[in-house]
Amino acid sequence: MQDLVVLVADKNMQFALQGALARPQALGVRPFTFAFRSHMGRDGGVRTTGADVLALETTRFRHALMVLDFEGCGQERDAPLVIEAQLDQQLQNVWNANAKAIVISPEVDVWLWGNDAVLRDALHWPQNGTIRDWLRGRGFEFNIDGKPLRPKEALDAMRPVHKQARSSAMYEKVTQRISLQNCSDAAFVRLRTQLQAWFPA
Repeated sequence: MQDLVVLVADKNMQFALQGALARPQALGVRPFTFAFRSHMGRDGGVRTTGADVLALETTRFRHALMVLDFEGCGQERDAPLVIEAQLDQQLQNVWNANAKAIVISPEVDVWLWGNDAVLRDALHWPQNGTIRDWLRGRGFEFNIDGKPLRPKEALDAMRPVHKQARSSAMYEKVTQRISLQNCSDAAFVRLRTQLQAWFPA
């Protein structure tokens, strides 16, 4: 029996998580085994039937994570934490305390913005100055943690400059190198805290 199954909405999310989960010491946990399942219905599918999909995995895994973006989940009228609490309840009906939902607001792309230097390397960014200053000059706004309010659109705006296609591998390349202890994104903090509870170092 493996330790953890992770249901994700798409390949970008899988690769971002893969880069992080493969670094147990950086997460403050013991090494653990994990496998991914991808939902064909993307974020909305994870929200509506993800608990049923994961219910089929109880004989193969000790723990389960369900991860989705807030944007695109089809229930944006509610707050992300409200949706997450509803999904947690669905999971607990089968898994008890051994499963957790994580709703990322606004989307997983926000996890790539922890370190400007790592992102520059991953994208082979050719401009002088910081990426954030470049984006500010084009009207992008940032939150108190220095992350763009529109993280996916910020990445898209940069593509004509670095001339690289968006790839899932880039998500993994960034999460393999950024600080996982210093990441302040609320959804990532909840993820890290849950992993530390399940797999204490």
